[in-house]
Amino acid sequence: MMIPLPLALGLPQGSEWFWIVLVIILLFGAKKLPELARSIGRSLGEFSRAKDEFEKEVKNAVEEGDKKDPSKKSS
Repeated sequence: MMIPLPLALGLPQGSEWFWIVLVIILLFGAKKLPELARSIGRSLGEFSRAKDEFEKEVKNAVEEGDKKDPSKKSS
């Protein structure tokens, strides 16, 4: 059985995570890590809110389009 190429080269496993965390600590320092984690969390929250707002706008646009053109029936 062949493993697809993106999965074969994909996620780090085992001790690779240890080395990744060690390099991050060395680059940013232990004091900066909580601040970095907070900023990443805020960014992910903002992205999630923007995604939800975009989906709501698309849904509203589709519903308005259906109201304007009653000949099209949605399933």
